[in-house]
Amino acid sequence: MFSFVNRPLRRALAVASALAAAAVLATTAKDAPASPSAPEPAQAAHTDRAPLLQQTAADGAGLFPLLARDKNGRILDYEPKGTGGFAAKFDLGGGYSDATALAQANISRSQTGTDLYAVIDGTLYYTAERGGDTKVLGTGWDQYNLLVSVGNMGGSAHPDLLARGKDGTLWLYQGKADGTLAGRVAVRTSGWNGMNEVTGRGDYTGDGKADVVARSTAGVLYVYPGTGNATAEAVLADTRHTVPAPTGSAWKDYTVLVSTGDNDGDGKPDLLGVDGAGALWLFKGTGKASAPFAARTQIGTSGWTAYNLLF
Repeated sequence: MFSFVNRPLRRALAVASALAAAAVLATTAKDAPASPSAPEPAQAAHTDRAPLLQQTAADGAGLFPLLARDKNGRILDYEPKGTGGFAAKFDLGGGYSDATALAQANISRSQTGTDLYAVIDGTLYYTAERGGDTKVLGTGWDQYNLLVSVGNMGGSAHPDLLARGKDGTLWLYQGKADGTLAGRVAVRTSGWNGMNEVTGRGDYTGDGKADVVARSTAGVLYVYPGTGNATAEAVLADTRHTVPAPTGSAWKDYTVLVSTGDNDGDGKPDLLGVDGAGALWLFKGTGKASAPFAARTQIGTSGWTAYNLLF
């Protein structure tokens, strides 16, 4: 069983066998029976951040939670404080151990919802934050070894997905208002298997278009400027920018690099990194292509390596 708690009051429950038949049961929290997927009573109260997300820019940037999956398949939600860092975690429920890819996107609730894409047994599912059902979007998604939402790459009104094929091709799927996706467009037809991190959430170069941040297996970090066009081989600009290494460390030292948009609320998207000791670092965005991130700031002391996925 997997579930997705719909903040602050609702919970969508989906049973694996029912998912296989594309039948999902939605219920309210007050009517839901006690289960392992229910939040722990001792956890801090979970607040709705819709007013913050109303600030979401045309490129898809904004304040997003950091979602984490633990070794037991539970998803934890860390809400942004709006000035840098995150509030106490909130348990969204379990059953996601079998998901080979997870991505969040702000589509529902006038683009203020935290919606979920999940790939399970090669099938892609979409669940809106307060939605009454889970949509089956298609099969064959096991051909991809990476799935990430990086904002409005193609110039539409809704966030898009990037998917990397096992052959190294990077594909763009433009999002629609109901969470479904348009047909895929080739971003680059080869070479992306040479990247061990692909992320981004907004405009890192200051031109108003969503970009992609990627780290090579050699430990070099790049910003790939977006063009705002959903045209094959032209979604990204031809020239990429090498990002200077952080003071006191190297980009290869981070076990995870992920973006949750404008974490500190200054209007520029940021980057998060987890080092080998499990500490969480914030790299504030500058909006400058030559040096897109300021010096790092530690926002979490330890324990972040306990998660097998941050998104």
